[in-house]
Amino acid sequence: MKKLILGMAIVASAFAFAQKGDVNAKLQATNKEAMDAYNAKNYAVAAPKFVEIYDLLKANGQDNKIYMYYAGLSHALANNNDPAIKIYTDLVNSGFTGVETTYTAKEKKSGQIVPLDKTTWELMKKNSDYSDFKTEQSAGVEVDLYETLSLLLLNAKKPNEALVIIEKGLVKYPNSAKLKESQTTAYLQSGNMDKFVTNLKEQLAKNPNDPTNWYNLGVMQAKTPATVNDALESFKKAIELKPDFANAYQNLVYTTIGDDSKVVTEINALRKDKPDEATKLIDARKERFAKALPFAESWYKVDPKNIDAVSTLKEIYLVTKNLDKVKEMKAKEAELSAAAPAK
Repeated sequence: MKKLILGMAIVASAFAFAQKGDVNAKLQATNKEAMDAYNAKNYAVAAPKFVEIYDLLKANGQDNKIYMYYAGLSHALANNNDPAIKIYTDLVNSGFTGVETTYTAKEKKSGQIVPLDKTTWELMKKNSDYSDFKTEQSAGVEVDLYETLSLLLLNAKKPNEALVIIEKGLVKYPNSAKLKESQTTAYLQSGNMDKFVTNLKEQLAKNPNDPTNWYNLGVMQAKTPATVNDALESFKKAIELKPDFANAYQNLVYTTIGDDSKVVTEINALRKDKPDEATKLIDARKERFAKALPFAESWYKVDPKNIDAVSTLKEIYLVTKNLDKVKEMKAKEAELSAAAPAK
């Protein structure tokens, strides 16, 4: 699961509508407080201020939900999952898209561009002191609502609720890579492994250069004996795309070796009464360890301070009879153990 990453360029609004001066002054002051807090990354303070702006506007006849969106975004950035989820859910269910139309006119005397509400803008068209009446429509935020709410629900370990939002979002935005990625994560969280694998393959068909998805596919393929060879190829593909992918090297080693403890138990059981069969198993084991050796060496090369990489490489050198390397890895293992913090 990727860390929640959000971002939105929030711009200060110009409140231009007819109402009591004290209300407008309150709006201006609260808007400044919200913007200052947001720009200072004090999101926990910004969130309730945006809600306050929304409530003030609504009390004066303007249901401008963009401020609830800003509040939800601020809660999410402050890692306040529950209020963020509630706000985003309400916005999605309300049909809010974030598309806004701004109205401006040019004051002839000063040459300034003046922001106006729609009603005033229409009235001003009859005023000879104004010209250049223009409207501009902002980009919507609906896809962000679906993508962010999905991530929030996944972070809250609510995969089934996330899937409802994801599937609803994909109907509107079928090309959203973030929603597809979240869908894969939701299937994994909910234990629906068949759909998880299917989704991974769909994503890889669209973007075959994603090392993480190749790695995740390999992990799933390695769980089934019939697809172990496929898993090896998936891990190799992940490494090809990301040469320092330590986890992919690790799984490539373990998948190549297989369940070694089970094999050792079988060998020990056969040594006395069926030595020839035991010898066959020993030779096959050595062959698997020899195949795993270059992957283990690469794992150690990209992650030399990983004691598991060192211990695994030591074991492989032991089985393949490279005693000098066994000594080297033993020394490295002792060095890392000594440097590790006490538990």
